[in-house]
Amino acid sequence: MTLPGWTREPLVHFLGLGALVYIALTWAGTPIDPASRVISVDAEQQAQLALGFEQVMGRAPTDAELDVRIDRYVRDEVLYREALRLGLDQDDAVVRQRMVAKMDLSASAAAEIAQPDEAALRAYFEANREKYAGAALVSFDQVYFADETLARSALGEAGTGAALSGEPISLPLSVDGSSPRDVQNRFGEQFARALAALDPSAKWQGPVPSGFGWHLVKLRDRHSAAPEFEAIRDRIENDWRSDLIAERKQRAFDVLRSAYRVGIER
Repeated sequence: MTLPGWTREPLVHFLGLGALVYIALTWAGTPIDPASRVISVDAEQQAQLALGFEQVMGRAPTDAELDVRIDRYVRDEVLYREALRLGLDQDDAVVRQRMVAKMDLSASAAAEIAQPDEAALRAYFEANREKYAGAALVSFDQVYFADETLARSALGEAGTGAALSGEPISLPLSVDGSSPRDVQNRFGEQFARALAALDPSAKWQGPVPSGFGWHLVKLRDRHSAAPEFEAIRDRIENDWRSDLIAERKQRAFDVLRSAYRVGIER
């Protein structure tokens, strides 16, 4: 027996499956709620559809274009409800994550537009000052040697209290409050990297290599310079809002979590 061609259409199979599910649910004593079969496209929903069109197209839709949007909305709503009815949302990692994200978003929505006052921002800045600390500034003295052996010999003599003098070079003998970038620009990357590994001391240290040769270094000070509040105000406000969002998400979860009893089998 040859079946008509339309029986091989996927849509027919889909509708047939839906009918079987409907009958199975009804016979099982769980009739489908008639209210769930009502799709209401009221004035508010139509306004939302028109707004969505305008945001994409840059103009209001015509009546015909709005009708098309309404038809598409109805189609999506029908398929969405039937997908839920068939349980197609279950065990779907993508759907699960989207629903989790929406719950998080609903908990933090108000924080997205919260505007802190000046006192709140300054208090946040003071409480998190270390977060905004700039690069460490260094102050040091240095003497230069073309040969590593000479540099080590001079270091040994300096340990006995002898005066330390190196070879002439067009580099500053003393540097005060310089950033790592400035040190690198003057002395080279190799010197800056080795200097970063030293601890401040009243004694000469080294030899420290550079692209020029070898240096003995007396690292007098290293400290971080905190930027002024006004210079990074926007960054502080963004961080304040991010922390507020995270706090409200956690608070909302804690409230919801308290209503559950969780059993973890070990």
